[in-house]
Amino acid sequence: MRSPLAWFRSRPLRSRLALLTATAVAVAVAAVSLACWFVTRAQLEAELDSSLRNTRLTDEQARRLLGSCAPGAQNRPVAGPAQTLQIVTVTGDLCTLGTSPIPARAGDLAVARGEQPYTLHTTNAENGTEMRVYSYPVSIADQPVAVSVARPLDEIDRSMSTLRWVLLVVSGIGVVGAGAAGLWVARTGLEPVNRLTGAVEHVAATEDLTVRIPVEGEDEIARLSRSFNAMTAALATSRDRQAQLIADAGHELRTPLTSLRTNVELLARSEETGRAIPPDDRRALMASVKAQMTELAALIGDLQELARPDAAQPGPLEVVPLHTILRAALDRARLRGPELTFVTDLAPWYVRAEPAGLERALVNVLDNAVKFSPPRGRVEVTLMRGELAVHDQGPGIAPDELPHVFDRFWRSPSARSLPGSGLGLSIVARTVHHAGGTIALTPAEGGGTVATLRLPGAPTPPPSVVADE
Repeated sequence: MRSPLAWFRSRPLRSRLALLTATAVAVAVAAVSLACWFVTRAQLEAELDSSLRNTRLTDEQARRLLGSCAPGAQNRPVAGPAQTLQIVTVTGDLCTLGTSPIPARAGDLAVARGEQPYTLHTTNAENGTEMRVYSYPVSIADQPVAVSVARPLDEIDRSMSTLRWVLLVVSGIGVVGAGAAGLWVARTGLEPVNRLTGAVEHVAATEDLTVRIPVEGEDEIARLSRSFNAMTAALATSRDRQAQLIADAGHELRTPLTSLRTNVELLARSEETGRAIPPDDRRALMASVKAQMTELAALIGDLQELARPDAAQPGPLEVVPLHTILRAALDRARLRGPELTFVTDLAPWYVRAEPAGLERALVNVLDNAVKFSPPRGRVEVTLMRGELAVHDQGPGIAPDELPHVFDRFWRSPSARSLPGSGLGLSIVARTVHHAGGTIALTPAEGGGTVATLRLPGAPTPPPSVVADE
């Protein structure tokens, strides 16, 4: 058998909210009703006690009351049938005018003896009626006695019984109304959650990321709706970029693979037919195969770099000397453009980045300058206060092409005949952004292009580390 808590947790959220609301209201109504009941009873008892205190007999009236108790006298109430008057002597004798005698208690005898000014208590008459009794002292013929004035508590009980039924009815109506209101509020309040749930289920079933939830207000549900819309938009963008990456990668891979396949088929046909390829043609063919394999390997490496999630890093960030890594990148660039002149002006600058990724980004920037520089051209490289500028003397970039230079697989019309995949600058932008910097390509005065990288500085490492560089 399940526990009540397990049963409660198994209910729908709207049912739990309605039940909690009804329970909270029931507890509050019960507390208010009990407080009202006790306060009302206390007030009625206080009024009854005040009425009893105001019913005081003079000594003469008490003497006459005592005389009415003599043999042959007429015993009749003097204050109405709802009130009982009684004289208590010091010996405990009683003279009662009323419905039924009331047993004298120790307090009544103490009042009769003059030991206390009054007594107020609740007791039962001989006929079982619960009475509220007020006793006070008087003197009859110099003999102290106590006069007890008593009234039944039935009048209070009748009023309290009526009040009890009224409170029960009102409380029941309040609890039922609170439950109905709680259910209505739960349904109304959870309607945005139901819409969100429906949207999530729709996305899970159909993978339709164009679903958007209307946002109303500024509450938590509105924030959740905005977050869901932002999430689906980001997922849709990521999926579109992934699809575009696959399509572009397939297109870029098709060209080198087709050329490589053609060259390999020529070599295979030569071996199968026994018709030798002239040595010069064979060397050119093998050089083409080698170049295509190199291009294919570079393209696959670039694709692996771009396919990695933005949050994933190839290694931990370190404080590295940008000027030292730039010198190593320049050495590689000189090997690829031996006929070019490199003019450098490098000031020390330390950044927080991943060393291998940063070097690869710098190599890509310099390779871009080498690729577009004319023979025996000049490449100027300066590094001052965290700003790296690479100025080439190439044909430059048209203004309408500048917004696209960092797009994946984008290549300007003038560069489509040159080797490359169009991924180099995308990788550079990604690496620079991971390091907290910025990159921009702008036309240079007098022709050419200037690639500007700005990287925030990092604390300078200890002198021992600087000396080891």
